[in-house]
Amino acid sequence: MSGSAGERRRRLLVVDDEDAQREMLANILGRAGFTVVVAADGEEALAQLRDGSEFDLLITDQRMPRMDGLQLLESCRRDHPELPVVLMTAYGSVSTAVEAMKRGAADYLTKPFERDELLLVIEKAIRHRRLEDEVAELHGVLRERYKLDNIIGAAPSMQQVFSLIERVACTDVPVLITGESGTGKELVARAVHQRSSRAAGPFVALNCAAVPETLMESEFFGHEKGAFTGATQAHAGRFEQADGGTMFLDEIGAMRTDLQAKLLRALQEREIQRLGSSMPKKVDVRILAASCEELEKAIQEKRFREDLYYRLNVVPVHMPPLRERVEDVPLLVDRFLEAAATKFGRARPTMAPAVMDRLQRNPWPGNVRELENCIERMMVLASGDRLELEDLPPAVADAPAPQERAVGSFELPADGVSLPDLERHLMQQALRRARGNLGDAARMLGISYKTFQYRVRKHGLDRNGAAGPRPVEDDDIEEAGSL
Repeated sequence: MSGSAGERRRRLLVVDDEDAQREMLANILGRAGFTVVVAADGEEALAQLRDGSEFDLLITDQRMPRMDGLQLLESCRRDHPELPVVLMTAYGSVSTAVEAMKRGAADYLTKPFERDELLLVIEKAIRHRRLEDEVAELHGVLRERYKLDNIIGAAPSMQQVFSLIERVACTDVPVLITGESGTGKELVARAVHQRSSRAAGPFVALNCAAVPETLMESEFFGHEKGAFTGATQAHAGRFEQADGGTMFLDEIGAMRTDLQAKLLRALQEREIQRLGSSMPKKVDVRILAASCEELEKAIQEKRFREDLYYRLNVVPVHMPPLRERVEDVPLLVDRFLEAAATKFGRARPTMAPAVMDRLQRNPWPGNVRELENCIERMMVLASGDRLELEDLPPAVADAPAPQERAVGSFELPADGVSLPDLERHLMQQALRRARGNLGDAARMLGISYKTFQYRVRKHGLDRNGAAGPRPVEDDDIEEAGSL
């Protein structure tokens, strides 16, 4: 009952003020394969624990001089929360047993008890503690396996993002990060920087949509004293601040077209010129850019330079919206609960299964940022130590569940149809509607990015959906199933 051969003998600390009772318990437990250490009262037991002795379980009598069993239990829960405690009482008091369980006892025994009952309770308490440790360890492994710096994701689409980050970080090429607001584009940029050879250099972030147009050029390239009204002293722009490191340009689509031309020149020449200066200055900066709008559409509307787009879009990284990776919600909730508990100085609450189910069914238009705000709000307003459905924000609690997308009926012609031709036709339509964006086209057809790449190559299509001698190329394409 004490474990298989070769397993470490488990150590028990037995506390009882009666000599005969201690000796009897030590004999029974010793013959059952445990290593037993005894103490005559609570103070002696705490001294054993303070000496650094490690035990798998503490079993204590309830009524003892100096410190009773409930007091010893409280001390153990405070100073040794990992140690399970079993309380023995000779009085059969239900209220005492209930109080012990409320204070964190693993179980209790009512004297007199049988040998088998004693061993069963001890084994159960130790096994439960071991399972808790294994679950905690597993959670740690899962968090590390599905975590890259501060980005969390177990979904295949996020694993592809992790793989891309690892592959591009060691290069110096520009990266264009796309995705809806709140998906974590800046986290991707920081991860690329932290894993690059520039990690020791500065990481300078600039939200192009947040800088007034009249100040944007000065923010980028800096200015000399007197360059314009109000320029009372020289100012180093973001390029100079990022010299030797990385500059992250968020919402790049909000940049003025005339400034886009100057940015393109700075990227090509690797030099900038402050406003009010005639002397160019060499800079060594890696550019990472992000946008939540379709830059291809901005190019068509003459709001974004096509040459700058291709200069920035050397390696595209797309951050999927949270509604397309619902399997990541529990991992994110786990991280946000832990962070919120630390932030607000509260014990981390548990969560009712119905709440997690509702969180996974919510469409999250604000993506990961909205989920984080939701968890923080629940932590602040919840009254108990368990989050229930009534603790959800009204917008989440009352939001309708996402509807299944309706699929139009298809009538098979009397003379049949060519499946390869039908597949090619669907691929071409998706590519045209997505304006050549393979990720968007794959989502339209409900297939993975890898599968779509393979099918594009199979049918010899280019990004516009046309068949030709130069189809889409990708060295990493693998055959990944059918449409």
